[in-house]
Amino acid sequence: MIQPEHIRMAKAALNWSNNDLAKLAGLHKNTISNAENGKAKESTLLLLEMLFEKGDETHYIEFLAEDEHGGPGIRLNKHQTS
Repeated sequence: MIQPEHIRMAKAALNWSNNDLAKLAGLHKNTISNAENGKAKESTLLLLEMLFEKGDETHYIEFLAEDEHGGPGIRLNKHQTS
């Protein structure tokens, strides 16, 4: 499950604002702020995770779990073009 840190990093990597993400998710921007502050329902986190993994026209997010080297992270990937 994504963490608040994931949300902030993914938004920055995709250059999405709270308003952008709220519009994509069909949520209020305050719900996005709450998720960034660790106050979100599991269903909201799952929706946000799905949207980040889908990404935009060119890029998508891969979420990295905490490991012995540090906290949670993300990887920005390019969509494959055919």
